[in-house]
Amino acid sequence: MPQLKTKLTRRGLLAGVAGTALTAPMLNRAWAQEPTTINMLAWYGHGEPDMVSEFEAENNVKFVPKYYAGGDNMLALIAQSPPGTYDIILSDAEFVQQLNAAGYIEEMDSSLFPFDDFWPEYQKFPGHWTEDTLWSVMVRFGLLGVSYNTDALTREEAASYEAFWNPKVTGKVGHFDWHLPNLGQISLLNGNRAPSPFDIDEAAWEAVQEKTLSLKPQVGGYFDYGGTFASLKNGEMLAMAGIGDWITGVLQKDGAPVASVIPEEGGIQWTESYSIGKGTTKQEIITKFIQYMLSPAGQVRSIQMAAYPGLSPTKSGWKAIQEANPAEAERSGLIEGHDQSPIKLLAEKRLFFRDIPREQSLEDWNDFWSEYKTA
Repeated sequence: MPQLKTKLTRRGLLAGVAGTALTAPMLNRAWAQEPTTINMLAWYGHGEPDMVSEFEAENNVKFVPKYYAGGDNMLALIAQSPPGTYDIILSDAEFVQQLNAAGYIEEMDSSLFPFDDFWPEYQKFPGHWTEDTLWSVMVRFGLLGVSYNTDALTREEAASYEAFWNPKVTGKVGHFDWHLPNLGQISLLNGNRAPSPFDIDEAAWEAVQEKTLSLKPQVGGYFDYGGTFASLKNGEMLAMAGIGDWITGVLQKDGAPVASVIPEEGGIQWTESYSIGKGTTKQEIITKFIQYMLSPAGQVRSIQMAAYPGLSPTKSGWKAIQEANPAEAERSGLIEGHDQSPIKLLAEKRLFFRDIPREQSLEDWNDFWSEYKTA
């Protein structure tokens, strides 16, 4: 009898499976929905699986990213696209005002985001608000300083932007090919700290150009995102201007002998923020995604993003990474009182927010950068 029962059970099971096979397509047609497509404009990495797969699975959405490098490129892509092309736009903070002025982004409801959890220094970030109206929400940031090959330079030698003129790296200094971070660093080297290395008069601007041109004999190349990674990894370049841990942090994990340090003249903070694209009909799900990215789980993903690491603007994000990956929290300074803690660096006035030029135009800086590269 046990054997007979087994046979009957198997027969019944097979019949059930067959029935399910016949009815499942009908159920799928009746109930399954195609994922909602979310068109994202962002720096590389933000639409990759390590960042969005969990949210996609839980909310039946699919991100379709368009990647850019540099705020000028971002603005050009939006200008060339019909309104409503991009549902969510990740931008560098200094370009939010331009996005707003051009009518490319929607007003946001500040009550929907956990600003009470932000460190006070980041709660009402410059350019993200017009009085009490919110246009963009910071989700991550990072620090730019001196990036170097640890076999070529010591940390002490790299602790000033003058490291780029060190004979040890002649012909092997690279530039990340974007004028704002590079010229901002030279401006800091020249002592332009207040009100900002990007808010300088014409005499100071002339001095920045002169100092930059003096670096030319040291320079071995100008690199995009991928080229910056490769040239540091293979030792083609021994020092790199215009970047920081967002590049060397990834390379360190791969075993490359590289590091970044905030030099004595100060560092520059890059800041990435999400805005809602003008004309989208998907505000609700986009808001939910930004909330997810600001949650402790989302911040742990953001801090450890495979494409390039970032720092968290939220207190809960710091606590979450300390618990999830203590080594990464230590490496990136996301511990109160840490020597490279961004909050500590801000308090010591050694950290400056990246900005657009205030007394010159973006075109002035970009034109000089083009001239410098061909000098």
